Amino acid sequence: MPARRIRPIALVGTLGLAAALVGCSASGGEGAALGTAENPVDLGVVGAAEPYWAAFEEAVEAEGIELEIHDFTDYNQPNPATSEGELDVNQFQHIIYLANYNVQAGDDLQPIGSTAIYPIGLYSDKHESVEEIPDGAEVIVPNDDTNQARGLLVLQSAGLVALQDGGSPYSTVEDVIEEESRVTVRAVDAALTATSLPDVAAAIINNDFITDAGIDPADAIAQDDPADPAAQPYINVFATTAELADDEVLQRLVEIYQTNEEVQAGALEASGGTAVLVQTPAEELQSALEAVEGELQ
Repeated sequence: MPARRIRPIALVGTLGLAAALVGCSASGGEGAALGTAENPVDLGVVGAAEPYWAAFEEAVEAEGIELEIHDFTDYNQPNPATSEGELDVNQFQHIIYLANYNVQAGDDLQPIGSTAIYPIGLYSDKHESVEEIPDGAEVIVPNDDTNQARGLLVLQSAGLVALQDGGSPYSTVEDVIEEESRVTVRAVDAALTATSLPDVAAAIINNDFITDAGIDPADAIAQDDPADPAAQPYINVFATTAELADDEVLQRLVEIYQTNEEVQAGALEASGGTAVLVQTPAEELQSALEAVEGELQ
């Protein structure tokens, strides 16, 4: 992507973003249609140096839509910038992150399109399938809140455990219904899940530790199913304000991301082949967001 088009945003206070985002639609393009030279779409991302963003920009501008990509170095900044009109849309977070932001900030940003889910997998040194895991065997999950709950939901989808009230993005090992589960579950430090594989029947290992452990993501015997409603909160999304949620230009950006072969291939490559590219309807994403927000509240 041409350097002049990527505007890096350092860790700055929210009030200082207006000065950093020169040419934002909230300022210079007042009265002009979104996506024009006078009022380009301002998209905030984290990691704009990935080559697929260059392909995305080229595909968008080939359709006559002017786009400026702003590269943030801090995950806490794109949502406030979007809420305040300094960005038109952002793409860096999954639904759970967005729900936490909305509840804590009293905001109402909305997902308008899906990009991918980055599955968390169940791995085993001893068994080649979930069916081979014997009843009563021990399985471990990461002990951090987000990955513990997500891992438990994977185990439930695989038929290894049952969770109280069907499970949620906030389930813990205490929610495992022992008499209805095939295995026992223990939570350990996420960094120990891979090194503990020889000592247990299987382990939920998040992507941060797979490469270092020399594990092939393709060897997972179970992982998130993007079609499972329990996995929807982990889908990464484009997000914007409620006022712009139906904007046709922003919806077209989502369509280009989801259908352009170079963009899709690049996003998959950037994930090391672990991403599952999804096209979940905006209505389903918004319903998932509302459900997670309800649990948080």
